[in-house]
Amino acid sequence: MAKVISSASMSLDGFVARPDNDPGPLFDWYEAGDIEVVNEGDLPPFHLTEASAAFWRDWTLQLGCLVVGRVLFDATDGWRGQHPLGVPFVVLTHDPPIDWHWAHTGNAHFVAGGIKDAIARAKEIAGDRVVGLAAGTIAGQALEAGLVDEVAIDLVPVVLGEGHRYFADVEPSRVRLGDPTSVIPSARVTHLVFPVLP
Repeated sequence: MAKVISSASMSLDGFVARPDNDPGPLFDWYEAGDIEVVNEGDLPPFHLTEASAAFWRDWTLQLGCLVVGRVLFDATDGWRGQHPLGVPFVVLTHDPPIDWHWAHTGNAHFVAGGIKDAIARAKEIAGDRVVGLAAGTIAGQALEAGLVDEVAIDLVPVVLGEGHRYFADVEPSRVRLGDPTSVIPSARVTHLVFPVLP
């Protein structure tokens, strides 16, 4: 059964993007080293430190599918049908696009039934590989529903002050995380992984 892991770069005050969806300095660690990491599609290569590159390779090699929301899909134009991580993606939306230009790639799968249906579809696609969740509303809904196995945070030493939170609309009393199973310090980021407790 596929493991479900939410993952995102996050500021010290808990934001994954500014109000206009711009990540700003949260992605500075993508250019903090000398090791080139090639992305799929149109995204230029990253230049990571040795520690971040090892973490990134381990994370991306596990992935089988991603679950994202309509806001991220629209902001990126669905990555023109080719996600930088090179995996298919499920878009949770009540209004699937009708004439999306990149539909022919077959990498985007639209689900309107809710977060449980979206993750179930992603698990079908991923097989025994990891299902990755975008932060924000998607991660919040999945965590509330008890569907997340691990929370991965690329903690960036900046304070944004406002924006989109890692977990949107989550009741704090319903969330229990264990001690970190991985702590990897690097330039401009610390990579953390926490198990979600029952």
